[in-house]
Formats: sequence, C-alpha cells, structure tokens
Amino acid sequence: MTFSKLRQALLGFGVATLALPLLAADGKAVYDKTCVACHASGVANAPKLGDKAAWAPRVAQGKDAMVASVVKGKGAMPPKAGAADLKDDDIKAAVDFMLASLK
Repeated sequence: MTFSKLRQALLGFGVATLALPLLAADGKAVYDKTCVACHASGVANAPKLGDKAAWAPRVAQGKDAMVASVVKGKGAMPPKAGAADLKDDDIKAAVDFMLASLK
C-alpha cells in the first residue's frame, strides 16, 4: 500500500469515526416521537417516565427483556410501540433514555 492510499484509508476511517455519534440513535428523540404518547400520562397502565415504583418490576427483569417487550409488544403496546420503522438501536436508545429518568 502506498503512503497516499494509506493516508486516504486513515482519513476515511477518521471521518467515519467522527460521524458515528451523529448516526447514533437518539433515545430522547425516539421517546418524544413515539413513546411519549403513552408513557407521559400512563395510558393503558404504561409506566410513566421517571416513576421508579412503576418501573421497578420491569427493571428487575433487565434491559434485554425490556427491549424485547418493545420489539414484540406487551399488553396494550403493539410491536415496536406501533412504529414499525423503529430499528433495534432506536428502541435500545429509548429504553436507555427512560431508564436514565429513574436515577
């Protein structure tokens, strides 16, 4: 590999690395767009954002179980919270955002 090609490769890697945070799922944005409809007011017994007591049984099951519940649906919540275009990373970010509200 010539120096020029190596430099191009490293530059490309550096640009991609800098762009990763911009491409990362934004949990608050996902919550505000999709989850807030039920989790802000507790519709259909959805645990409200920040309500430690309501979230405790779910937290005890672990994050993976919570993400799976969103993906598959649970109770009145349809699969992917009714937003079929949500990617797994979006769901994980939204769950992380909601869990962070419990601290």
